[in-house]
Order: sequence, then structure tokens, then C-alpha cells
Amino acid sequence: MIAPELTPQESAVAQQQTNQSLGIAEKNLESARGKNLNAAQADLVSKIRGFIKDAREAAQITDWSRARGLAKKAQVLSEELTGSL
Repeated sequence: MIAPELTPQESAVAQQQTNQSLGIAEKNLESARGKNLNAAQADLVSKIRGFIKDAREAAQITDWSRARGLAKKAQVLSEELTGSL
């Protein structure tokens, strides 16, 4: 897949936003650890972990546009998860 060309500045911003979203998502996942989750919450945890993994893989190949989108999805779902705990 061809990554959209970002300027160095856009890449730096996307990288920062990716890291910020991943940090929030991981912190929110941590808050769910050890709790009894219902099926919907367990499904959310699984989806969040998948988005985090995919975002990290995109970041490794410096596809910051994709990494940022995936990390943001993980963040939004993790906020939904913590709201349901």
C-alpha cells in the first residue's frame, strides 16, 4: 500500500498525535485490567489491542498517516470502554 506523502512537519505532528493517542489508549486499557468485563467490554478490549498493534506496525514503517488514524480509533474505543466500567 502506498502511504500518502506527508511533509516532514506533517510527519512530526502525526507521529506526536499517534504517540499521544496510543498513550491514552494504553492507560485506559490498564484501568480495565483485573476487572470483570462483560462480553461487549471484552470485545472492545480485543478491538483496542488490535488497533494498537496495527498502529505500531504502521509507525514502524513510518506510515504516520495510517498510524495516527489507527491510534485515534484505539483511543476513542478505549474512552468508550472506560466510560462503561
